Order: sequence, then C-alpha cells, then structure tokens
Amino acid sequence: MDFSGIVAKMSQEVKKDLKKIVLPETEDPRVLKAAAIVAKEEFAKIVLIGKKEEIEKICNDEKIELPFEKVEIIDNLTSSKKEEYDELLYELRKKKGITLEDARKINEDKVYFATMMVKAGDADGLVSGAIHSTANTLRPALQIIKAAEGVNNVSSFFLMETHKKDLGTDGVLVFSDCGLIEFPTVDQLVDITIESAQSYKMLTGYEPKVALLSYSTKGSAKNEAIDKLNVVLEKLKEMKVDFEVDGEFQLDAALIPEVAKIKAPDSKVAGNANVLIFPNLEAGNIGYKMAQRFGDALAIGPVTQGLQKPVNDLSRGSTVEDIVGTIIVTCMQAK
Repeated sequence: MDFSGIVAKMSQEVKKDLKKIVLPETEDPRVLKAAAIVAKEEFAKIVLIGKKEEIEKICNDEKIELPFEKVEIIDNLTSSKKEEYDELLYELRKKKGITLEDARKINEDKVYFATMMVKAGDADGLVSGAIHSTANTLRPALQIIKAAEGVNNVSSFFLMETHKKDLGTDGVLVFSDCGLIEFPTVDQLVDITIESAQSYKMLTGYEPKVALLSYSTKGSAKNEAIDKLNVVLEKLKEMKVDFEVDGEFQLDAALIPEVAKIKAPDSKVAGNANVLIFPNLEAGNIGYKMAQRFGDALAIGPVTQGLQKPVNDLSRGSTVEDIVGTIIVTCMQAK
C-alpha cells in the first residue's frame, strides 16, 4: 500500500518507536489485511485477539499474507493473563456493583479483554469498530481507561486531507466533534476546541488555527446558537490558550482568504483555519462525510481524544486503508 501526504509523514514517524496495538476484531478480513500491512511495513507491533486456527483459516480463505512471525495472537479465553485481568476489572468496577464472576464473564468479550490489555500496560493502544458499534468500542474505554488528568470531556475528531493544498495547512485539517458528543454545551465545546488543537499539532507538527463554525460570520445573524459560540470564544480567550482561535465563521470565511477579507478582515484565523469546530455532532458528521464523498478527501477517524491511553473507533464502513491509517494515528497518540 502506497501512502502519501500526512499518512506517509506519520508512518515514518511511528517507525522510530514501535508501539503495540491490539486488534480484537479478527473475524473481519479487513482487519487482518490491515494487520498484515502494518506488520510487514513495521509501523507497529500488532496483537490479534482470537484463536490462531480461526485466524489462519480466514487468511487462507481470503488469501491474506499475514506474517505470523511478526504478530502476536492471544486467545482471550485461554490466556494466562485472563485471571489477572479479571481481578483488575473487578477492582476497578466493584463500586459499580460487579462481582468477580461478572468480571470473568465480561472479559470473555474480546473488546473488553483488549481494553484490559491497554489498561494493564500490556498494549499501547486499541483499534476496534469494524464490526462493533461505537458504544461497544468506547464504553469499555470510558469505564476502564477513563479520561486523562485534567480532561472533563472525551471527544473525537477526523483527520482530513484534501488534494486542495490551499485549504487548511498543506491540505491537512481536523474536523471535530464528528463522532461522540451529540449536543455539546459551552464547556464541552471549550474542551473539544482545546483537545482538537492539541491533537492537530501533535499529529501534524503544524500550528493550529481554530475556527468555531456556524451559518453566521461575526454577527451576520443573531440567535442563541451564535451567542453560545461567542461565550465559548470568550472563555477560551480568558484561558489564554496557546493557539489562535476565532469565530463564529461560516465555512468559506474560515477557509478561503478572499472570502475572509470581506467577511472577517481583522481575524488572524479567517481564511487560514486548519481546525474546524462544528457546533454539534449532526453538523460535524454531515460535514466530514460531504468532504469525503464530494471532495474525495481522506478521512481518518473518528479518532478519540482525551483518554489516558488511545482507543479508537472505526467506522463499520472502513476500508483496509482506513484501518491502517487509524492504527498509525493510534501509534502517534501513544507516543
């Protein structure tokens, strides 16, 4: 698989310090194809959860050249670590009413077992969601790994890359939140903005320029939703964040310099934004899919941000390339 742009840049970065990424959905040929690419290219150390004979059968049936000598395969039902993970899960969740027997049953689920691997430090990150819902992937992470210190709201983003290099920075942007927080409050939007700016800089090395998006630019319309964004902006300014942020902007004012000169001539962000904060999940999800489908933009995600250790949720429509990209991003987050 040939990579270009931001994925190629990150793929070289992750080779410098290989992280161990666990993949629990070994029933899916796409996951095994992605694992084969990652292992061969040495982007990460791959752990597959499942029975070796079942994985071998799928690989034979689908003609997947998985380098078995380069991957670790763990059967969660017979693993020597299962008892340790059962006891750890019980200790973590007993105040919520689960018993040790409950913990043993829960860890029969491959996603929970994989999450316990990350919690115990036996893996650096987890990628799931090809055949599981977002809830089934992220619920264990939120219960067990939990938010990083100082983070009140775990959110998500898509790393986007377009062939139009004049958009964002060299065609690379972050869209947030497109996958997790449905109707964010003012405080949640503040957290989403800060986390997204940090994620953009960490993944790309570029300085974030953050735009708060709306259907209005700098007061061209008036309503409660726009007032809400102005409160978000004021809170961010009071916090003296270390990145440029402005709004509210329509999408064209955020991205196109010629439009920005007319609609927001005094803004340092307008026309140059590379991190786009959507007012709610509905707008964000529609926005990234339109960029992906109409504009042929690469969309990696949804990538979870704000957890103590990275756990990322795939779209169930993910391609092999999407899964490889998400594994690489997870390695970057685990640095």
